[in-house]
Amino acid sequence: MFTPTSYDTYDFANRRHIGPSPSEMAEMLKAVGARDLDALIDETVPKSIRQETPLSWAPLTEYGLLQKMEEVAKKNRVMVSLIGQGYYGTVTPPAIQRNILENPAWYTAYTPYQPEIAQGRLEALLNFQTMVSDLTGLPVANASLLDEATAAAEAMAMAQRVAKSKATAFFVDENCHPQTIGVIETRAQPLGIEVIVGAPEDLEAEKVFGAIFQYPGTYGHVRDFTAQCEALHAAKAVAVVATDLLALCLLKEPGAMGADIAVGSAQRFGVPMGYGGPHAAFMSCTDGMKRAMPGRIVGVSIDSHGNRAYRLSLQTREQHIRREKATSNVCTAQALLAVMASFYAVFHGPKGLRSIAERVHFTTVQVAEALKAAGAIVEPDAFFDTITVKVGVGQQGILAAARHRGINLRKVGRDRVGISIDEATDAAIVTRLLDAFGITEAAPEASAPGVPEALLRESEYLTHPVFHMNRAESEMMRYMRRLSDRDLALDRAMIPLGSCTMKLNAAAEMMPLTWPEFGSLHPFVPLDQAQGYHEAITDLTGKLCEITGYDAFSMQPNSGAQGEYAGLLTIAAYHRANGDDQRDICLIPMSAHGTNPASAHMAGMKVVVVNSAPNGDVDLEDFEAKAREAGDRLAACMITYPSTHGVFEETVRKICDITHDHGGQVYLDGANMNALVGLVKPGEIGSDVSHLNLHKTFAIPHGGGGPGMGPIGVKAHLAPFLPGHPETGGEEGPVSAAPYGSASILLISWAYVLMMGGEGLTQATRVAILNANYIAARLKSAYPILFMGNRGRVAHECILDTRKFAEVGVTVDDIAKRLIDNGFHAPTMSWPVAGTLMVEPTESETKAEIDRFIAAMLAIRDEIATVEAGEIAPEDSPLRHAPHTVEDLVADWDRKYTREQGCFPAGAFRVDKYWPPVGRVDNVYGDRNLICICPPVESYADAAE
Repeated sequence: MFTPTSYDTYDFANRRHIGPSPSEMAEMLKAVGARDLDALIDETVPKSIRQETPLSWAPLTEYGLLQKMEEVAKKNRVMVSLIGQGYYGTVTPPAIQRNILENPAWYTAYTPYQPEIAQGRLEALLNFQTMVSDLTGLPVANASLLDEATAAAEAMAMAQRVAKSKATAFFVDENCHPQTIGVIETRAQPLGIEVIVGAPEDLEAEKVFGAIFQYPGTYGHVRDFTAQCEALHAAKAVAVVATDLLALCLLKEPGAMGADIAVGSAQRFGVPMGYGGPHAAFMSCTDGMKRAMPGRIVGVSIDSHGNRAYRLSLQTREQHIRREKATSNVCTAQALLAVMASFYAVFHGPKGLRSIAERVHFTTVQVAEALKAAGAIVEPDAFFDTITVKVGVGQQGILAAARHRGINLRKVGRDRVGISIDEATDAAIVTRLLDAFGITEAAPEASAPGVPEALLRESEYLTHPVFHMNRAESEMMRYMRRLSDRDLALDRAMIPLGSCTMKLNAAAEMMPLTWPEFGSLHPFVPLDQAQGYHEAITDLTGKLCEITGYDAFSMQPNSGAQGEYAGLLTIAAYHRANGDDQRDICLIPMSAHGTNPASAHMAGMKVVVVNSAPNGDVDLEDFEAKAREAGDRLAACMITYPSTHGVFEETVRKICDITHDHGGQVYLDGANMNALVGLVKPGEIGSDVSHLNLHKTFAIPHGGGGPGMGPIGVKAHLAPFLPGHPETGGEEGPVSAAPYGSASILLISWAYVLMMGGEGLTQATRVAILNANYIAARLKSAYPILFMGNRGRVAHECILDTRKFAEVGVTVDDIAKRLIDNGFHAPTMSWPVAGTLMVEPTESETKAEIDRFIAAMLAIRDEIATVEAGEIAPEDSPLRHAPHTVEDLVADWDRKYTREQGCFPAGAFRVDKYWPPVGRVDNVYGDRNLICICPPVESYADAAE
């Protein structure tokens, strides 16, 4: 008789997302010593905290998901949005969309902490920094921040650190975008900074430590801030300018006005609006302020051969090292979007950018002249791309007439409308726009710029050869391919980073991202034009509430660290509402992420560090003693669960009870949610608020260092204190520029939970725990496992203790670099314990790939053994010379091991071997000789010699 197969080809969770097959799982369970997967979970996750009800929803197939996404997309109404306010229509060159945004070689890469395998994206980010530095006229730029509003808030905090002025107030130009003012005020409040909002001409420089001006202003004003910058400098204060990169292709640059810091968004350089993000913000500054700059700075160094190599510079500034003394909690940047913006500049070059800027500006002049000719009052006199038109009581009628013609304009006050022209505004749109004002005559050609000659740019920009490439698509395509080939991303190999959860980013989840129905929406369009987005956000919110046991979510935080900050602000607002203003102490375990204490400091809290017990758990006695000592000053504790050490601590409910007994709130860091989904609900074990790293647990790709999303879930009593926004209301201030943060990438996580279904998500968690325990079981004889639960199990990650090898001269760095020769990105290095490796395989990795990693680690252990036995000195071993490049392979060979051993170790592919483009990078040289823009062309010739 014919027996039909039971194989379900459409089971996305088990056939596409989860790596090991059922038979492979059975083999792995034997190695682990567990009867079955249920038994392993029972031995790993304390029964006292397990959720009682399974997650409820059924899965969709990939085909079913895309059908649903199409239905939802049609509920968004795509119109021409000339709203401005920091967001503009742009044209993404198809070559960039296909080869960067839609290319897993770019979007699945990790933050470039291992520079030898990140040279491609580091070069692209260096191009970004060079672009920003050139256009703003300031010598140092970072490799992107979250959005313009948070970059402005970072600039305020930076100004306070570096200013010689003793004043405690910060001046904000009333012409800044409303969301920028809101985020600055949110940031200032817990830091005790007084914010003075006013007209630039009313600045009293001696009363402030710094000031920020918008250039061009939110209503279009273009003015020279040289006098204000001079006044601030005379008062030992800092001048910040929030600006627009496209405008700076035509207008005088901030550096020429005397600005110390420039910030803004690179969104209009080819990055779709996406209902608010993700977009790369930028910051540049004077040379003397570079060590106070937040975020990442890509610098130029040399490798072990003396060749040029890129790396992240000045990392001692970063939160993961400085903790509560950090200048910022910036962790996720917007690397993928910065890469897109940098390629947009390479694609167009300075002449192309100037041409686009001129076309935008002269179209705006054309519209302004037509309106004036019809008798309208148009402001301001000097503008780049934005004007306001006084329409009196006819405001609503004009806005409605424009919408009827498919155009959104900005409502300004009660009697004006704002118009912001962008790259995508063509003659047909201008005709429809003027028709909304009752003007049917053809608009006259613009004859002169709409800015005074003194404000036109005189200096050159983008002079480096990279911006003068032959822009034939064949050349551009090959340049993008060359850079991606220098990197090792998830599309090549497993990236076993503990706490970073580098899991599959499925193609079906990514596809809707670039559909115009999702990509082309301005974040401030009327609600009825974004019904599809709100359906997606509402459904995702409901599912995240079911997964976590929380009652409400804010989708606004656009990084995990931003979620921490928002959660602590929510707790602080709750205490204030209860009259507990004195509650300012936050208890944080020693093992916490560096962003935890940095976020607490930013939220105005005093960090008290709690010791770890010998087994890696939070020291319960120390925790209770410090909670008692804090008394009525206890605001919160911040814990990570499972712990940062990769263990399900049995005492988590007790920690929550102690905190609540002393009047505090529990912040549970959601970084390790990949070990909880479907098994444990944080909101049911005593936690009051968590952020979720959607770019970890919920499948948003890391993008080489961003984008990310860090929405926060809260219990009902905290819901009224979630972040608000000038566009959508709310009692509290905003923490991000857009009401729903980087809204477009929420679609990825929504797609993920829809295709996985509740049962599939739970199985993913179980297999993530299996994969980690399999690695621990296979490697424990070679590398001690540092922390394990009471029953000898780890959670979804494990820490390999490599510290003892330092006694014979083999460092954790040596092991990490040797893994590159095997074709792997190293696990998380020296965190949370210095000199160790934290491994997280995720549920997406197949047994074959995990076995390849295990083979590599065992081969490395054998190489260490030869050093221990005295058979080879550490400095002569392949460990110290790693990673090996093609240059090593073909050069004269006088080493004490064979070429085969050095270049083709166990675990490495032979046919498809990944060859790092540079040898080991010299970190010290890079910090001592800081170069963070593209080096001049002569230096390329020097390197060749």
